Amino acid sequence: MKITLSLLLILLSFSGVKCQSMESLETAVQLKPGETLSLSCRGSGFTFSSYDMHWIRQQAGKPLEWIAEVWSSGSNKAKSLEGRLELKKDNSNSMVYLKLSGVTVEDSAVYYCASETHSEEHGWKDCTKTCPEL
Repeated sequence: MKITLSLLLILLSFSGVKCQSMESLETAVQLKPGETLSLSCRGSGFTFSSYDMHWIRQQAGKPLEWIAEVWSSGSNKAKSLEGRLELKKDNSNSMVYLKLSGVTVEDSAVYYCASETHSEEHGWKDCTKTCPEL
């Protein structure tokens, strides 16, 4: 059985800055259970190193689910994915990477990459597992 994982990238910015964009290097990925999902996205139009980046996913018929935040020197991951999730932020190339090992049918989802500005309000950071739909 193959699992189809789709990746759509959107920019969720809490500052209202315009002319920002995110570029996906993958659009749809087919994997067998147990394989590793590798995704990447490139930001442009903003100072990439000044932003924390988030990964969010949405399974069919379910609300958005925050899965990780990554910054230059570390990351914060959803407890449900700890041990399977590897993250990297490369400021020199404005890239962020996600690797999810041991994929299962439950990992079938649309995956989103989003930026966060440094502000007092951290919309995604306050989510623990399931975030409300935007």
